[in-house]
Amino acid sequence: MLKPASIKVSNHFNPRPDEQDISLLVIHNISLPAGQFATSYVEDLFLGQLDIEAHPSFVDLQGLRVSAHLFIRRDGEVIQFVPFNQRAWHAGVSSFAGRENCNDFSIGIEMEGTDDLAYTSEQYSVLIAVTDAIQKAYPKVTHERICGHCDIAPGRKTDPGKAFDWQRFLSALEK
Repeated sequence: MLKPASIKVSNHFNPRPDEQDISLLVIHNISLPAGQFATSYVEDLFLGQLDIEAHPSFVDLQGLRVSAHLFIRRDGEVIQFVPFNQRAWHAGVSSFAGRENCNDFSIGIEMEGTDDLAYTSEQYSVLIAVTDAIQKAYPKVTHERICGHCDIAPGRKTDPGKAFDWQRFLSALEK
């Protein structure tokens, strides 16, 4: 069952070069501070409101303008920051199948987590439902065009990490 998303509008997005070209789904992970969950800091980051003095690790995030289309918390809550037809700033320097600038043609979903800690059943349930809905709305997002941030930015990014169960996720998607 697809849970309705809370909407929190980020200013960290811009128009896509071609709204009809949405053809990739990128799975990420994030927690702020690293390994801490159920804080407001990820939302604050995506909304451009992160107090960098709230934690010593936030200094490196000063001035960072980043967003995702969706954020899935550990309890399964879904927050949408950027409409799917707009370009969220989640992938950074990236390439998929020889094509650069993945933000142009991808949807980015952030899972609340770390590379090494198992994701929750609630997160997988929601991610599966959301992915099925995305694939229905954007048929170019095939199973083969779902990847991790690590796949489009190798050497620079490691998420969603070894704790993400790709088999569990992909095998549960509608065919």
